[in-house]
Amino acid sequence: MSEEVAAQSSSQKMDIKKLLKSVLAFKSSDLHLVVGSEPQIRIDKELRALNLPVLTANDVEEMAYSLIEDKQKKVFEEHNELDFSFELKDIGRFRANFYRTIHGIACAFRMIPIEIPTLDEYGNPPIFKELVKKEKGLILVTGPTGSGKSTTLASMLHEINMTERRHIITIEDPVEFVHKNIKSLFSQRDVGSNTESFATALKYSLRQDPDIILIGEMRDAETIGAALTAAETGHLVFGTLHTNSAPGTINRIIDVFDGEEQAQVRAQLASSLVAVVSQTLIPRVGSGKVATQEILITNPAVQNQIREDKVHQIYSQMQLNQQETNMTTQTQQLIELLQKKVISKENAIKNSNRPEELLKMIGAL
Repeated sequence: MSEEVAAQSSSQKMDIKKLLKSVLAFKSSDLHLVVGSEPQIRIDKELRALNLPVLTANDVEEMAYSLIEDKQKKVFEEHNELDFSFELKDIGRFRANFYRTIHGIACAFRMIPIEIPTLDEYGNPPIFKELVKKEKGLILVTGPTGSGKSTTLASMLHEINMTERRHIITIEDPVEFVHKNIKSLFSQRDVGSNTESFATALKYSLRQDPDIILIGEMRDAETIGAALTAAETGHLVFGTLHTNSAPGTINRIIDVFDGEEQAQVRAQLASSLVAVVSQTLIPRVGSGKVATQEILITNPAVQNQIREDKVHQIYSQMQLNQQETNMTTQTQQLIELLQKKVISKENAIKNSNRPEELLKMIGAL
């Protein structure tokens, strides 16, 4: 435990800035403040309580309100929910969510690296450097909450920033990684603070001379429709969804629309989709986490399967000629990590999107 955390244990009044600074020393991903519990942090997917006093409703309220402006306080008191991001000098950058429980205000903080990792530093496959060179189309990075989607996308945009002179518009709720203009020009917009909604920002972004658009979350039919249109009209569009497989991502997009619209959406998706990366973070043996990335790269066969409503056949297509297509399935990545003893069998099965297939392959080893 750091000296600052230890020092706080002797005082009932906690300083949120010192607490956030101390938590970074543990290399944790999240901090939770909930009435009736001591502060807790998440390390390698597990919550661990800090050796600090149990939080009262007044403790949490004081710490929460010390971080926000009157406008944000008003929004929170009207809706009982607040999403925002902030940076503390000499400490770090954080994404925050305030919410109410039956006992009072609660807070969840996610740590965001200030220095954006390169694709190589983040351990991404070489195909990612080819994907970011595309002039137009839709690239989706998907996965559950906490799977590292934001970091992967930030690394991809960082690669473009270091190599291309592009205008990049990001629409996020809230803005997480803040990019410095290196070769590219960034216009980063925070939904709620800088624009009304994802759909509104997307609509007007096409008049802002963008080369690349990042959509923090494709939540509804209006946003997805606008993203498909942007990808079709000569822009490179990056987006995220909370899906756990590449074929499942395609089905999710189509299913958002009404039956009579689905044929048109399949046609748009077939012509504009460049790639789907579905990733999961899995605890390493010992400590830390490792990403598994299921990668679908669109080719004529995949385009036909999307257009003809045969998405169920895409998984088989992903297993063919992988050295040529650069595609891979999550099961294959899990098997490789098991063979290298990077992850445990228990965690591989727990995080698999096709556990029966994985068990069969484990049995054949």
